[in-house]
Amino acid sequence: MNRRPFDPRLLRRVPATRRHLAVLATLGVLTAALIIAQATALATVLAEAAVGRLDRVALAAFVLTVAGRAVLVWAQGAVSARMAATVKATLRTDLLDAVGRRGPGWLAGQQAGRLATLAGRGLDALDAYFTGYLPQLVLSVTVPVAVLARLVFADWSSALIVAVTLPLIPIFGALLGWQAQAATERQWRRLAMLGGHFLDMVAGLPTLRAFGRARAQVEVVRRMADGHRAATMKTLRIAFLSGLVLELVATLSVALVAVPVGIRLLGGGLILQTALLVLLLTPEAYLPLRSAGSRFHASMEGLTALNDVFSVLGRAPSKAETDGKGPLPAPEAGEIRFEAVTVEYERGTALRDVTLTIRPGERIAIIGPSGAGKSTLLGLLLGFVTPTSGRILVDGVDLATVDLDGWRRQIAWVPQRAHLFADSVAENICLGAPETPPTELQRAVRAAVLDDVVAALPDGLDTLLGERGHGLSSGQRQRVALARAFLRDAPIVLLDEPTARLDGASEAAVLDATRRLVAGRTALLVAHRPALLDEADRILRIEDGRLTELTPAATPTASYGGRSEVGS
Repeated sequence: MNRRPFDPRLLRRVPATRRHLAVLATLGVLTAALIIAQATALATVLAEAAVGRLDRVALAAFVLTVAGRAVLVWAQGAVSARMAATVKATLRTDLLDAVGRRGPGWLAGQQAGRLATLAGRGLDALDAYFTGYLPQLVLSVTVPVAVLARLVFADWSSALIVAVTLPLIPIFGALLGWQAQAATERQWRRLAMLGGHFLDMVAGLPTLRAFGRARAQVEVVRRMADGHRAATMKTLRIAFLSGLVLELVATLSVALVAVPVGIRLLGGGLILQTALLVLLLTPEAYLPLRSAGSRFHASMEGLTALNDVFSVLGRAPSKAETDGKGPLPAPEAGEIRFEAVTVEYERGTALRDVTLTIRPGERIAIIGPSGAGKSTLLGLLLGFVTPTSGRILVDGVDLATVDLDGWRRQIAWVPQRAHLFADSVAENICLGAPETPPTELQRAVRAAVLDDVVAALPDGLDTLLGERGHGLSSGQRQRVALARAFLRDAPIVLLDEPTARLDGASEAAVLDATRRLVAGRTALLVAHRPALLDEADRILRIEDGRLTELTPAATPTASYGGRSEVGS
């Protein structure tokens, strides 16, 4: 885990922080100068008042420095708040862009609940870091240096004591901070686990209720919440102990300066104005360090989340880093070649050393047991999955180097479970082509054998659906996905078990639409049922991540686990 007070990765990922940090540093220097001026003016006013005189110039200077410090405090707050907002917005955008670039497979691997907690509560916790800790960190550099420089000229012996005792505060703060960071990391892990489990439980609530396990999950969530509460209280105990230690060290250090100054003042070895100046400046030297130490604990949850964000983003470039460096154009759909492609997940290897050539216009069926890697193969072509090793070439161009958005526009994809949104049927069909003319929309509806379904809906294509397409059956939702594909009119078609979980009538309608969709196009069809295999020019089998090609005669046996493979 990163234990530095400022993570330099922020400067690379959010370049705007450089400007904000420069402004904070300037304000810190001005604050240090005003502290010196304020203490000098106040010491002069008090020294003159002790002999019955009023120095109006010194009093006016004191009032002006107090007002100036108030303005600088406001400016520091405004700049740090702007920096916090900029960093949070940029990192949230980067997280969402990373999900968009890497696709649903990567999102599932990262745990959607964890990412939701990270993008929400985790990044919001950075407010305490940017608005509290970071300004004090800047002041803890500028103010002690300025105070020491002034004390050297006023009373070198007091300056020596301050110089010796000042390092004690960061030393004790670091010793306790290491313990607090470990506790905060455990607290954050429990919170992320709680968020992920709660999201998973809400998504699966119908299944839990059907099996009578809903109340049991309530107890699980309660135990996880109690664990997070205990971890939070442990972190707070360490933070309070750290605050006590820092206050004690600072108080004793000030006393080490104040006692000799008082004795020398009584003995006539020090004039009143100098003694007052030393006593006013000494606490100011320790104050920024004490404040930074106490506010660091409040910001540690945000720093832990920030470290997690950088771990999730990995080495992927941010939007700011890629501005002006446009991606290479997507190649035209032509020959597609897999060269020794291997895909590994945390749970195991999905594909092993896959070598495959897909010629333009070829229709290839992919069979194999569930979890063998069929959907991963399609995910590679969609850019949702990145090869662990090997590469994918389209017309000789490496797919990893091209504009994925442009490449995906050449693909029509029908997944296993077509996701429909809470919108009209027409908007769901036109998802990839929002400016589609009504005549083209009607043509796609007829091609997908969806016209009878639309005719039965109360408002036809304008009928509003519920979340995830509630209001349509599985077969009807699949036909909506086929209508999207017809409307896309792309040269490459990817169908991931389009007839799975359909009844006989729905399967027949989907098969009829599928035959028209793949005609004249390059098509990959993931199939569990033999009905789709008749449309294929070649049949491939994936098992244990390995790809083998089947002869047409071996197809029925191979579909159900036979051993008629003839080689790869």
